[in-house]
Amino acid sequence: MTRVAYFPDSFREINGVAHTSRHFEDYARGRKLPFLCVRAGDRAEALVVEDNLTTLELPRGILSVPLDKDLKFDPAWVRHIPVITRTVQAFRPDIIHITGPSELGILGAWLAHRLGVPLAASWHTNVHEYAATRSRWFLDWLPKREAAAGARLIEELVLRIVASFYRRASVLFAPNLELCRLLEARAGRPCHLMQRGIDAQLFSPERRDRGSSGSGFVLGFVGRLSVEKNVALLARVQTELEARGIRDFRFRIVGQGAEEGWLRQRLPRAEFTGVLRGEALARAYAGMDVFLFPSHTDTFGNVVLEAMASGVPAVVTPDGGPRSLVQDGRTGFIANDADFSVATARILEDSVLRETMRVCAREYALKASWDAVFEGVYAAYGPLLHSGLSRTACGCEAGASV
Repeated sequence: MTRVAYFPDSFREINGVAHTSRHFEDYARGRKLPFLCVRAGDRAEALVVEDNLTTLELPRGILSVPLDKDLKFDPAWVRHIPVITRTVQAFRPDIIHITGPSELGILGAWLAHRLGVPLAASWHTNVHEYAATRSRWFLDWLPKREAAAGARLIEELVLRIVASFYRRASVLFAPNLELCRLLEARAGRPCHLMQRGIDAQLFSPERRDRGSSGSGFVLGFVGRLSVEKNVALLARVQTELEARGIRDFRFRIVGQGAEEGWLRQRLPRAEFTGVLRGEALARAYAGMDVFLFPSHTDTFGNVVLEAMASGVPAVVTPDGGPRSLVQDGRTGFIANDADFSVATARILEDSVLRETMRVCAREYALKASWDAVFEGVYAAYGPLLHSGLSRTACGCEAGASV
């Protein structure tokens, strides 16, 4: 059986990488596959070995730099090299899999090179687009044309840097075909799909309870309340719906982030739930009538699939991974910013269309399976395992020196 050492950028946080990583570990545990997960956490150093599964959780330090509400980068992560190296050598992996250029990904890539173990890398975050979006605070001081050119330059530079990092891997994974093609062109490595699955028992229309949702339509959003999620468009949707004479609605905003205060000022009827998990999150989805996801930068959009599994049609932008989930006119709509409120209004105003989309969205989501996702990942590992490397030759025998 393939022995995988996995270095995720995040694990306990609320984001797509963490969500996928937890399911990856669960898949290995359920299939009794030899699996090592090296991750960061807020707890003290903890090494746990249970049957086939080994986990090493290490704390980030006081020098950690916050990247978002619940995500940090620890520039002093190198202090953990001895314990990580010992653990990896004792585990004797056939492959090391990283999820991005975080402190864990950088160390995982270094270890793969140092030990002669094949490296796999999956792309989960459009870092280049995030960088361009978050640069607006100083680019907005420039004239419009120069600001747009500056954003494009920042995006291209960051993409080049990140692509050079991914070039270190022998095989790549991405959540949609567009990103796979981009990575193959920029990194020169084969790329395979690594999409996301869904727990269709947890996220289900059966959890819908309109009695607790009050009257009127509920327009939902779930995710980080940040500028790269384009959440400002929600306020525009409210204004444009009201201008069309549609006023019997309110927003349900699930999540947290820097833009929450701005949204609270402009969406006075909105329900801000904060971060929800498990059944509370599933009930929040099921009580929605339309799910709005205005992000242009998401690589997949777990939340879109969760909403659809809950029987909620979705409106998404034509950029990024979510557009690959929504069948335009059948399970929701794909609309640019200018037409987002128009698409939303079509669903709200046509009860037959809305109910048809609810059924179709659920049917589509039922086809998504975490088992199928990770079976594809292990299949893609196959060619790397016949590259002529052995654990003995690469120094991965327990006790080998580095």
